[in-house]
Amino acid sequence: MSGENQELRKAGLKVTLPRVKIMQILEAAKDRHMSAEDVYKALRDADEDVGLATVYRVLTQFETAGLVMRHHFEGGHSVFEMNSDEHHDHIVCTKCGKVDEFVDDIIEERQLLVAKKHGFAISDHSLYIYGLCSNCQS
Repeated sequence: MSGENQELRKAGLKVTLPRVKIMQILEAAKDRHMSAEDVYKALRDADEDVGLATVYRVLTQFETAGLVMRHHFEGGHSVFEMNSDEHHDHIVCTKCGKVDEFVDDIIEERQLLVAKKHGFAISDHSLYIYGLCSNCQS
């Protein structure tokens, strides 16, 4: 049994060809952050007959099952990435939509101090930095 099949079953999802194909694309993605349209194009490029509506539906099922995380960026841009236990934040290009991940210990420490100052215990957080990537600055 393939790893994708095991992950789907563990998440309580029936193993279907579209789910397996979409899981394979997300796991093999060079760019960890893919929009539904990116997934659809990758399926089309691989001559897989899966419609865009199915891609959206499957990605939403994956999100509900905890297999992927959806990030909603400014301007209505959403991307999906495989869920991982490693925390990271995101920096997003407002022109081309490129998304990079980063971890900064000083930012993480500062967030803890701010939360403590306000009497909060952090359960989760997300940080998105917006700007222009080096290619779009040219």
